[in-house]
Amino acid sequence: MTPAINCLKKANVNHLIHHYDHDPNSRVYGEEAAEKLNISRDRLFKTLIVSVDDKNLSVALVPVSRQLDLKKFVKALGSKKAKMADKNDVQRTTGYILGGVSPFGQKKKLTTLIDRSALTFDTVYVSAGQRGLQIELSPENLGIQTNAKYVDICK
Repeated sequence: MTPAINCLKKANVNHLIHHYDHDPNSRVYGEEAAEKLNISRDRLFKTLIVSVDDKNLSVALVPVSRQLDLKKFVKALGSKKAKMADKNDVQRTTGYILGGVSPFGQKKKLTTLIDRSALTFDTVYVSAGQRGLQIELSPENLGIQTNAKYVDICK
């Protein structure tokens, strides 16, 4: 079990775990997961870690089919600037490797924003904390468990 799965079990959150055989040569983790699980790239949300104002890290959950709009992201946070976080900072802060970063069970609780499009689905998929493993749950439970706000943060 990963910290993400343990977090949801402890909170008694209704969810499903989906496993697929991850290709270690793949660097497009979300696209690979969507293809191998045969789900829409719109329903699978990637967990992106963003450095805000050069001091804080925050989480953006956006569909694999779309790109994060950093200007919309910082505006939603009421900040001035943002950039994608350094890989080492991501791993140190979340406890997860790239391609397996889950919004649940991170080492440090980070401010989280979820793209509003998640609310159009009965369930969405997010990383379960390792490559080849996804969690399916309602977008409402995703928001509750991450203490997130739903906003338009995609290009």
